[in-house]
Amino acid sequence: MRDKEHAVEDDGERRAPLAMDAAEFRALGHRLVDQVAALLESIPQRPVTRDESPSAVREALGLDGPLPEAGAAPGPFLERTAQLLFDHSLFNAHPRFFGYITAPPAPIGVLGDLLAAAVNANVGAWTLSPAATEIEAQTVRWIAALIGYPTDCGGLLVSGGNMANLVCFAAARAAKAGWNVRERGVGTGPAMRVYASLETHTWIQKAADLAGLGTASIRWIPTDARLRMDAAALWRRMDEDAAAGDVPCMVVGTAGSVSTGAIDPLREIAALCRERGVWFHVDGAYGGFAAAAPEAPDDLRALTVADSVAVDPHKWLYAPLEAGCALVRDPEALRAAFAYHPPYYHWNERATNYVDYGPQNSRGFRALKVWLALRHAGAAAYRRMIGDDIRLAQTMAAAVEAHPDLELATQELSITTFRFVPRALRAKIGDASVEAHLDALNRELLDRLQRGGELFVSNAVVGGRYLLRACIVNFHTTRADVEAVPEIVARTGRAIDAEMRPSV
Repeated sequence: MRDKEHAVEDDGERRAPLAMDAAEFRALGHRLVDQVAALLESIPQRPVTRDESPSAVREALGLDGPLPEAGAAPGPFLERTAQLLFDHSLFNAHPRFFGYITAPPAPIGVLGDLLAAAVNANVGAWTLSPAATEIEAQTVRWIAALIGYPTDCGGLLVSGGNMANLVCFAAARAAKAGWNVRERGVGTGPAMRVYASLETHTWIQKAADLAGLGTASIRWIPTDARLRMDAAALWRRMDEDAAAGDVPCMVVGTAGSVSTGAIDPLREIAALCRERGVWFHVDGAYGGFAAAAPEAPDDLRALTVADSVAVDPHKWLYAPLEAGCALVRDPEALRAAFAYHPPYYHWNERATNYVDYGPQNSRGFRALKVWLALRHAGAAAYRRMIGDDIRLAQTMAAAVEAHPDLELATQELSITTFRFVPRALRAKIGDASVEAHLDALNRELLDRLQRGGELFVSNAVVGGRYLLRACIVNFHTTRADVEAVPEIVARTGRAIDAEMRPSV
């Protein structure tokens, strides 16, 4: 008897084990969509996450077994897998998820990922992905338009902020080296210097490392009291490097720091870069899209004059992971950094091969979920949703400031930082032993809040103080959610303080 999994039957037809007919796929798909819809409806009533150990999660999902030799009918294990994921995941779509800058997935984006996977386009070459390539090009233009950046720029969708910034870093290196750095390498010319504030995200170290400049090439510029880059210190450091024969290559301005949402003086930095002929890059992975909102600070709007900008649609465009976007004012600067062959023409028209604009050859159809969401909501709705997030963060800050057991530290864009300070210790703030106790107290408080499931925050360290940090990029969050935060935090903090106070 023939093995039922034999690839080719006697009648000449191939029946691969992974194949499904339309009826089976439809039945499985309908059931899965029903499960997902029920999950999305239930998330506000679920805990944000569950207090489980890694071993408990592995055991629950049955992940200790060997690779099965024989397959199984997909219906039962697909349904079971969905339920297990729902029961053992953290939900950034929860209205009280304030931990990191990760947004809830827009439902149209969830469906977009399904559609993109079905087409399975490789958006590295136009001939392999004609529709997907053109949709990505329009998505880049729409993203640029939304934040006020020139729509004739170059750009592409990547995995996230790290990769978007890396792409822009490579474009700056190629443009400002003064020699063919791609052919000869960085060791054949003067040292190239990159300037960033002490609040810049760690992508900058990765970029300097991978680009061959080394992390010692980064000039860390101090910040002011609001954690914004000190432009005068930047000027002085560039003077020193130029006098030493080094090449000031690139200045990174931050449009919304990860810890507090601080925005560098982008307009002042841009003018300095223009005067010196230095590439001006804006890391707007978090805050860049806030430039679309009427509430945006004026400095944020200065990203429109940057040579390059990185933004993350999976942050403030609420796209499902992964979706980052690199924008470069001169499209040819991307080709100069990544292409190894001439422009491609198809039917006598120049066509885009994204392999020439970034580091990937094989590229998924990331743009579809972003494009669909932009069409679904429109620019006006995005401006309103981003503005709502900012206003809700301001409401949270006001509620924190009014609470007798909490101390507000910072509020910028949609990030609020604060700490629990027992009333009995308020008069002793600044005392070394009290500050040490408050740091320890708030560390333990963060751990319990993250494990408790009522809400999820992260942390920041500002001015030497260990703080709780709440970031809102969530169209499910309401005023009631943010106003509930202070008492949840204070209640948990009081219980911990009662346990720890004898150590003060």
